[in-house]
Amino acid sequence: MAQTKFDRQVEETAESVAFGIGRFLAGRPMDGERKTDATFWRSGTRVLPKVEGRVSRSSYRAGWKRLTFRISSLAALGAGGYQAGWVHQDATVATAQQIWANPEPVLAAVEQTGIAAASTAAVTTAAYFALTRKRRELMREWVLPLHEALALPLRLPEQTDPRRYLHIPRDFSEDDAVIRVDVPGRLDFSKDLVVDIITTKLALEGVTFSWHLAGRETYVTVKKTRKPPARAAFTEPKVREIVAAAKESAPVIGIGSAGRIVTVDLDAESPHILVNASTGGGKSVTLRCIACQMLHHGSLVYVLDTKRISHPWAPGLPGVTYCRDIADIHDQLIALGQEGRRRTRVADELGIDADPKDIGPRLLILLEEVNATMKMLARYWEKTRESGDPKVSPAVDALNEILYMGRQLRMHVLLVAQSATARILARYSVNAWRMLAPEIHPAPKSTKHHGRAQVVSGGSARETQILFFTEAEAREWATTGKPAPPAAGAQTGPVPLHKPPADSLTDAWSTPTPELPPATEPPADAWSLTPAPAPAPAPGGPTDHTPPPTAPGDDDQAVGLRQAAEHHLPGITLAALRFARANDPAFPTPAAKRGTELLYKARDLKKWARNRPRAPTGTTDLD
Repeated sequence: MAQTKFDRQVEETAESVAFGIGRFLAGRPMDGERKTDATFWRSGTRVLPKVEGRVSRSSYRAGWKRLTFRISSLAALGAGGYQAGWVHQDATVATAQQIWANPEPVLAAVEQTGIAAASTAAVTTAAYFALTRKRRELMREWVLPLHEALALPLRLPEQTDPRRYLHIPRDFSEDDAVIRVDVPGRLDFSKDLVVDIITTKLALEGVTFSWHLAGRETYVTVKKTRKPPARAAFTEPKVREIVAAAKESAPVIGIGSAGRIVTVDLDAESPHILVNASTGGGKSVTLRCIACQMLHHGSLVYVLDTKRISHPWAPGLPGVTYCRDIADIHDQLIALGQEGRRRTRVADELGIDADPKDIGPRLLILLEEVNATMKMLARYWEKTRESGDPKVSPAVDALNEILYMGRQLRMHVLLVAQSATARILARYSVNAWRMLAPEIHPAPKSTKHHGRAQVVSGGSARETQILFFTEAEAREWATTGKPAPPAAGAQTGPVPLHKPPADSLTDAWSTPTPELPPATEPPADAWSLTPAPAPAPAPGGPTDHTPPPTAPGDDDQAVGLRQAAEHHLPGITLAALRFARANDPAFPTPAAKRGTELLYKARDLKKWARNRPRAPTGTTDLD
């Protein structure tokens, strides 16, 4: 008897149910299509050939994991239905009748529960994104680009989930990290090409590849073998010998992989050095390492430190000028700008064959927290500038001039900025690397290893263990080498400035005042940035000062702030007077006016100077 259509449908349905139960209990996909190489006991790593469309994450799970999930879900649903429909049947029916008769309380409860659930979901989502930020950054910056580069050489289907065969730890740049890449067992790929792609896309250096091709699981592991030392302390005899043998123009930054010495030549590579590191990244240690070596070779070091305590090893050392107050930093930058222009004129006069040492001793300007310092200089100039002065601080202009001066002038800046070609970066973010070292791509993965940094110079990045000098070792090494020129940078207060030449910044920030007499003798120290006082006129002899009509010692005369700073108030700078006029309510009132310049009685200024409050440690007031 032939089967009817109904009999065929019943048979097909029974067959489908039987196959469905079999797939359910075997942990197979319910649609019957196998998309990955997963088995009952082993998770999948790659998509099978000729598979089209999206492959879900559950397709990579082992069969026993799917079966466990299915049985657990079915048991939970069955237990809930049994309790509600059999054990507590009367209560369930009564509750349903009550809701049907009076649904308003239930709707109100559902509304409140919905609001609470939405709030919980929002908080949970925010917490999830915050906790998985680094993992998502790892996928976006490293795993996905490597997968896109390896998919073709390994002949992987485009639906392959990179997380299934690329096992890259989040801290893969650490010395003891192990990277594993599962490769197809057919081995129809070029191992050399795979090695080049992994090394390039992950920006690895000093690593070895171990291939495991026997058996069912085929993979390659990557480990760092030629790595920098875990610590490079100056107390080690070998490190001390390396530092002692370094060139005067090339301080040792640290020790790289395979014991390679990493230096930055200020004459041949870059006159300025950028140092960028987050909190705890060793920025102060790096600056101390470079500065004490420069001092050892007789250089002059100017520390411009608005935090006041960044380098406690440096104050008081020969050849070190330590400026803490913003007024001191302002004056010192202007003086350094004048020194740079003087060196430019000297270099031009000496010609191309001149000895660079004839221009002057090497100067190192160590500028801490440059972004904050630039803002403080701008605010300081806004408070002290007078009518007719430029809007931009002359100290900022002077720093920009120094940054763009050539290496022949032997003036070098250590700072965090984008003006230097030699850069030292530690504990950096991906965005920071893209901004500060865009020519190196991909960016090496940042590490949290103490003292580990990337030294970027000449288009390449070298992983380096920074030399560690203790504060006592830095002072000892800075004072045991070539002595610095006498009296250079010994002052700790603001730099008193003579009126500079016409091509300097004076025309940008000075008020019209009479010219000072020309100096007839050079200063005692030819390289000191502290100008020498003008020579005293002969007794009874004529003076070259045009104004004032009365003698400089007359306390009744009306003087401008510049004339007061130069002749009546020794030890107080013009910038300090302008700052006090803008901020000190006890500052004398003007007695007269000469053009746009306000004049004050010399007697009133002296009285104010005697009675003014002295600035305590940690402030930036007045002197």
